[in-house]
Amino acid sequence: MRKTTPSQDFIRGIWNENPVLIQMLGLCPALAVTNSVKNALAMSAATFFVICCSSVLVSSCKRFIPNEVRISAYILVIATFVTLADMLLQAYAPVQHKELGAFIALIVVNCMILGRQEAFSAKNNVYRSLLDAIGTGIGFTIALVMMGGFREILGTGSFLEYSLFGANFEPWVIMVLPAGGFLTLGFILLAMGFVEQRKKTKTTLTAEQSP
Repeated sequence: MRKTTPSQDFIRGIWNENPVLIQMLGLCPALAVTNSVKNALAMSAATFFVICCSSVLVSSCKRFIPNEVRISAYILVIATFVTLADMLLQAYAPVQHKELGAFIALIVVNCMILGRQEAFSAKNNVYRSLLDAIGTGIGFTIALVMMGGFREILGTGSFLEYSLFGANFEPWVIMVLPAGGFLTLGFILLAMGFVEQRKKTKTTLTAEQSP
């Protein structure tokens, strides 16, 4: 495994290996619950809590987990923290808990979380695993809030339920429907690809013009 520094462990998941926008993991909640910023924040908070706690526990107990049952053990750990997150949301954010519905329970099978346990937490110490989890959680949050903000602004004409365009605005209803999630993700990936292509073109032209 390529050696990395603690700062690289942290930054990697935020942008260079963003779980949603680069690795295309965790797309189920990203597409389903980002019809509003509040829902996106609630799902992000629950996922952030689960991935951080799971990473710390897996990294702490990796020596005691037999290799033959490691995946089952990781899922059990993740499921425990998902249950706690579900109970916390139900107690402190009942509206968002109701709107998120079954997608909270589906955090258990989020490939992003299980993948970080297998690829990183099981091979590194607690400090590095926590940095990796925090970076990945922040990257996941950025992607969901970006999608939720875009969809809420166009779909309802508001942001965090505050009206932006007045009573004459005609909402794009499709943006708050499931199809809106696919359209939003497509627009964001298209913009990222365009920016990346421009950077490559600029780098190539600079290299050709240099003596």
